[in-house]
This record gives sequence, structure tokens and C-alpha cells, in this order.
Amino acid sequence: MADRPLDLDAVKAFVRIAELGSFTHAASAMRTTQAAMSLKLKRLEDRLGFRLVERTPRYVELSARGAAFLEHARELLEAHDRALSAFAGARQRLTIGISDHVAGPELPALIARMNAQDPELLIEIRIGSSGDLLQSFDRRELDTVIARLHVGRGDGQLLAQEQLGWFAAPGWQHRPDEPLPLATLAEPCGVRALAGSLLDAAAVPWREVFVGGGVAAVASAVMAGLGVAALAPRMLPFGAVDMGSRLGLPELPALPVLLHTRVKDGRAADALAALAAAFRSAIRH
Repeated sequence: MADRPLDLDAVKAFVRIAELGSFTHAASAMRTTQAAMSLKLKRLEDRLGFRLVERTPRYVELSARGAAFLEHARELLEAHDRALSAFAGARQRLTIGISDHVAGPELPALIARMNAQDPELLIEIRIGSSGDLLQSFDRRELDTVIARLHVGRGDGQLLAQEQLGWFAAPGWQHRPDEPLPLATLAEPCGVRALAGSLLDAAAVPWREVFVGGGVAAVASAVMAGLGVAALAPRMLPFGAVDMGSRLGLPELPALPVLLHTRVKDGRAADALAALAAAFRSAIRH
């Protein structure tokens, strides 16, 4: 048994399952099927002689031996990548634009996931408004854009649907005789336009009290008690309160998050598949 080498593809499948906590997301990251991932994992477990993963109907959990093997598996894959990259020549660049309304607190983990997929890939990420990023994509200045559904654009791959809410700081109170104070992103911002149109259609008086250059600034204004903002829950610190039903505000929709890319194959496509799978996992949790 000791002279039979490990299947690197099966080792990579195990690492993706462990990192993403899901056979489905791991299969998406490796651009294969859930059945194929299960087969790879079983082949690795048979080779090692012990179970790596405890499967339950709701989640995936590493066994004690699986947790111990994970670090060795990562080291094996990193050594393999270093050996290949030593003779690979110039580093390939992947330029990605991510909408500010999409690039939440999970961004460092998503970047780490892409780097783990291919440490030799040079990744460039730009944050901006969906409209500006899509214009850059059309000018071929970006290889890929992850953005919310934009007016007139339906050419992307659906990554997830994300529900928005009307959020305020805990303890914040609206004075009924005053227009609803709204914190927004600077124009152009599709969420800003949507929030304003919904409030107007519901005959809810409102006024901007804060305009931020990024979602982090808007979230800070909300938590400082300046007013309400239309944001996804993951964009706000723990403790922010959805005030929509309490104030009788119009319901905000779940907005699609789309992946627009010209990258079809190769190392960059593998890294993008890992990013997309990790992003789906982050939003759905």
C-alpha cells in the first residue's frame, strides 16, 4: 500500500469539500458533478484506509482523521503547484470587477480561496458600481465582473439571489412627522435607484441624509444612527435591525447576482469556478 501514490485529483476534491462544507459547492468549484466528487472522495478514503468525512443529511463534517489529514493534503497540493510553476513561465493575470454591493466581508476569504486554487495566478480585483464595471467589461478592460442584475443586462450566469432589507441601528427611532432619512451609495447605484422608486411608489416621503462612496461607509452611517439603508444583511455589523415591517416600508426584492466573464477554460477558469462556488456558499449561509 505504501508504494501506491495518492491521486492528486482526489486529494484536491477532499480539500474543496472540507473548505466549502458541501459536495455541491465543491463540485461546482471543480466544474464536475456531485457524484464524481463522491467517487473521488471514496477512492481517497479507500486508499488511506479510513473515513475522511462524516456525511449527514444537512451538512458535511470532517472526521477526526480527516481534520488531521487536511493540512497534509494542502501541503501536498501546494508542493505540486510549486513544482509545476517553476517551469510555467510568466504568470497569468485574471482581472475581476466586483460590485461594491456584492463584495461583502467575505471578500478576504474568497480571495484566499482563489489563491489556494492557483497560487501562481496573478489576481487583480477592482471594486465599483455594477454599471461602471460592466462598461469596463464591455471595453475588455476586465476579464470578469460579479455584479447585481443591471438594467438592460441579462447575459450573465446566475450565482445567487440575495434578499435586501431596510436596515437601521438597534434602538434607532423614526420621527413620524419627518421624511424617512436614507443613507445611500453615490450615483450611479442600482440599489439606490430601486429604493427611491419603491418609496416613491408607496408614497413614503424620504430624504437622503448620507451619501457614501462605498457600502462600508453606508453601513457605518446606519450604525451611527443617521437613518435607514437598503442593504443585504451580510453587509452590516451584527445587531443591525430590519425596520421594513415596523415602519410599513415597501418590501425589497431578492436581487440576482450575476457572473459575467469571457474566461472559458484553463487555470483562470478553474480559479473563477472556485470563486463562484465559495461565493454561493457565503451568500446562502
